[in-house]
Formats: sequence, structure tokens, C-alpha cells
Amino acid sequence: MFRMILWLASYPKSGNTWLRCLLSSYYYTKNGEFKFDLLNNIPQFPAEKFFYKYRNLIKHPSDTIRYWKIEQQKINDKNKFIFLKTHCALSTINNFSFTDAKNSIGAIYIIRDPRNLATSLKNHFQLSYEEAYEFLANKRNSLSTINEDKNSLNFQPLGSWDFHVKSWINYKNFPVLKIRYEDLIDTTFKTFKEVIQFIDNISNSKRVFDRKKAIDCIRNTSFEKLRDMEEKLGFVEANSIKKTKKKIRFFNLGKKNDYNNMLDKNYIVKINNKFKDELLLNNYL
Repeated sequence: MFRMILWLASYPKSGNTWLRCLLSSYYYTKNGEFKFDLLNNIPQFPAEKFFYKYRNLIKHPSDTIRYWKIEQQKINDKNKFIFLKTHCALSTINNFSFTDAKNSIGAIYIIRDPRNLATSLKNHFQLSYEEAYEFLANKRNSLSTINEDKNSLNFQPLGSWDFHVKSWINYKNFPVLKIRYEDLIDTTFKTFKEVIQFIDNISNSKRVFDRKKAIDCIRNTSFEKLRDMEEKLGFVEANSIKKTKKKIRFFNLGKKNDYNNMLDKNYIVKINNKFKDELLLNNYL
């Protein structure tokens, strides 16, 4: 069996969607154009479509873990290179690991400053700042817990922010490229080129880096264009306000999301203290 899965992994609200936009524009178009439908080329895993067949065997969302690698093996059986997005930590639960070197060719891990994550999580999941901090610090956190969906087939274990980061970037059994969301913003072309070269290298592609197409991809997936597109067309991955069902803007603040101007100093101190080692290691302090 050939390993055909390359993961785009991140903690929620860390820039995974933007990277998917860039990559789907580069790899699945001729000229670097972009439409939201292109994201279907980079599906999420786990997702209900992979586990619906097991629905009568699943009594709790976490029961899906026993089928993770079974479904990955089926994806690999198609013998076609594929990107999969995930927010799961690269962890092992009840002796079932999320993935392994038999199923995965590699991963790109997007890391983001947790102080800015707190403000994004607050907006996306309708949390208070205290709840956003607890979200980042909760060692048993999962997206199914946040969504409160007891029948979910989309169980995504996260753990705390620092655990999640270490679970991926310290993994040694397949190549993992770590990129900072902040570098993707500040040095977009350089970071995007690094990502493409990593992908083409581990997939043994003979494709030559297309500088013009990469520049077009970056222009066509700018925050302003993605936000305008969402305003006009909506965005299926946006959450809804619980009471009114009105969609919460997914592409919300972009560069304006600066914790120095938005996050209470007490929470800045709490996050700095809680995650000091990882903040230092990733040049956030």
C-alpha cells in the first residue's frame, strides 16, 4: 500500500482554511484562480461521511477512534495523493492512534500565537474570554465537546494548545513541516513557496515551482477577497449564532486581530504563564 495522505493540521482558528485556499488554488486550477468550491479537494478528516456506515456501532462520539486508520487505509487504497485537513491532535486514545507512517506521507502543521487564538476562538465559538482561555488550557478538550453534539460522528480530540502543538511538531515517524501563521501573513510568498517545495519533495513530484501562479494564488486568496466572497456567497464552514441561527463571519478580522488591542492584560499574563515554554520555542516571547 502506498502512503498518499498529507495532513494539513492545526489547532482550530490557526490559519488552516487560508492555507487550504492557497493550496487548492495552486494545485487544482490552471491559473491560480480561487472559488470556495475548490476547498472540496482538501476535505476534513475525521468527518461524518467517513463514519456514517458505522453509525449503529457508535454509542459515543469518541467511539469513532477505532475506525480512524481503517478509513485512512481505504483512502490510500485509491492510490491517489490527497491533502486532508484535520484539527485532531496526533494522539493515541485507548491504544488507537490518530494516524501513523503506514498511512501518512507527511504533514504541514500551522501554529498560531495562542493570545490571538483566544480572540478568534471567542468569536467563532461564541465564548467569553475566560471560556476561550479554558478552551486553550483544557487537556481533555475536543470539538465534539464544544459543539455539544452527543450523536456526532466528527469527534476531534484537541487537548490543550501546547499538547496539540507538540503532538505534531515532535512526531518523528514521517516528515512534518511547521509554519507559523504569522509568517504566512508577513512573508506570504516565501512561506508559501516553502510549503509547496516541501509538498513536491515528499510526494516525489517533478513539478517545477510556478512563481507566477503562486503570486496569483496569493492575490486571489487575500483576506479582503475571501471576506468579500463570504459576504456575497456565504461560507459553509462558518458557525451560526445559537439563538438567531445567523452566520458568524468566518473571515472576521485578519491582521486587525491583535491581542495587544483586544485581549485583557490578565488573560495575556495567564496565557504567557501557562504556555511559556512553547511560546519561547516558537518565537512568540
